[in-house]
Formats: sequence, C-alpha cells, structure tokens
Amino acid sequence: MLLRERQTPEGLLVSVCDPECLGETYVDGDVSLEVTEDFYGGEEAAEADAETVIDSLTRASVANIVGERAVGVAVEAGIVDEERVLVVDGTYHAQLLWM
Repeated sequence: MLLRERQTPEGLLVSVCDPECLGETYVDGDVSLEVTEDFYGGEEAAEADAETVIDSLTRASVANIVGERAVGVAVEAGIVDEERVLVVDGTYHAQLLWM
C-alpha cells in the first residue's frame, strides 16, 4: 500500500491507496473518484505494510483510503465501519474523520 502523511492546521491528513489504484479515475453515476499522484503518491508517499497503515490511521485527524486491500486493513482493524465503505466503479473507498 502507498501511505502519505501531511501535517495540516486541522491535524494529520493521511492518504492510503493500493498501488494499482494510483493514477486511476473511477466513475459511478454522479460520483467520481480520482486517485491522483499529487494526493496519494509523490515523493512523500512510502510503501507500507498493514501495521504501519493502522498506526498512521489511528493518529490521523482525517484520512482518505482507496483500494480493496487498504480499505480492508482499516475495516479489519476496526478503524472504518464496513457499512460506511463506498464502492465506486468496483473500487473501495473510505473517508475517516476523527472528532
């Protein structure tokens, strides 16, 4: 998985995606999900295992997660409710906001 962390004025922003999703755009009716290099990749992104992704997500204020494996890790760890996962054009997507 590709993991990227950014510190923002609102807290830690985390983006995680399955590598094969990077650069893809998924469309389902009015919903469009673009997995851009600028947001999910770049020099700041690193390959990460499940343990690292879970650690990052538990520290995040906000997170965007794309791909079957990445979303699956978040669901299995109890970080994301499986019933809240979106499927856009066959691709799993979840957003996380800790309050």
